[in-house]
Amino acid sequence: MAGHSTADDADAVDAAAQTGVTTVGAKKTPGTATAAKSPVPKARIGAAEPGDLAVRPGEDPWTPEEAEGARAELTSEVLRLREEITSSEQSLAGLMRDPGDGAGDDDADTGTKNITREHELALAANAREMLSQFERALQRLDAGTYGLCETCGNPIGKARMQAFPRATLCVECKQKQERRY
Repeated sequence: MAGHSTADDADAVDAAAQTGVTTVGAKKTPGTATAAKSPVPKARIGAAEPGDLAVRPGEDPWTPEEAEGARAELTSEVLRLREEITSSEQSLAGLMRDPGDGAGDDDADTGTKNITREHELALAANAREMLSQFERALQRLDAGTYGLCETCGNPIGKARMQAFPRATLCVECKQKQERRY
């Protein structure tokens, strides 16, 4: 490599020690494309042990109690969201049966009914999306990939997972994602 020195290697080692990053991405040059490997490890066969779950450097490993607490919280949210979706669907069924043009209704009444319907549809869609995220988090917990960033493969951080149990991205990747939108 032209211009590569041992000073560059030392700088890279120092940067890795500070950030905890173990791989460095290289710039692509035309005509040298290679098959990209996924940074996220494959799921393990069977349930993962709590101590096997990813943590950032300097964090204590997951204890069985913490892992079970995370599982209980995720399961509780799945059940709550399923009930919320059922309730919302029943409410929507009633709103859909009412055409909104009943005798004595003026334009304001019809508009209010339409807004109520749209609001219930949005709430139901949001609950379904949240349910999907919580179910996915449970699957990741079972597979042993819970706490690993889906973009870079680095640990998300135990504290972040405890605060936001359905997180799939580390803080750095989440910040990059939010800057794109």
